[in-house]
Amino acid sequence: MVGIAELAREFGVTTRTIRFYEDKGLLSPVRRGQRRIYSTRDRVRLKLIMRGKRLGFSLSEIGEMIDMYDADPTEVAQLRLVLDKAHQRRAILSQQQRDIAESLKELDALEQQCAALLREKERRPARVAE
Repeated sequence: MVGIAELAREFGVTTRTIRFYEDKGLLSPVRRGQRRIYSTRDRVRLKLIMRGKRLGFSLSEIGEMIDMYDADPTEVAQLRLVLDKAHQRRAILSQQQRDIAESLKELDALEQQCAALLREKERRPARVAE
């Protein structure tokens, strides 16, 4: 059991971020007066949230996946959901990768065209207006 400042330091996030996740229902610490006390369960959930964010999942998707754990102790439903979400995310990232590759090709062509035009213009003396 740790407080919010310790948890924030451990995960390299701000206390504001942790409170935001609480407001979204992703974390639910015990309160002792004004102090929030985070359990091992909260620590695991925060670790899953951080991993999900790194992988590009939305907070609602992360919440859905985490909540499945509570709903099905066998974890079968959760694993199926995570697998489905991972496939969807991979498809999105693969498309983005193809889009980026195409954009890089277009930028290469533009740079080559501009460099060629610049070389041509630098070889020719500038015309002086009469």
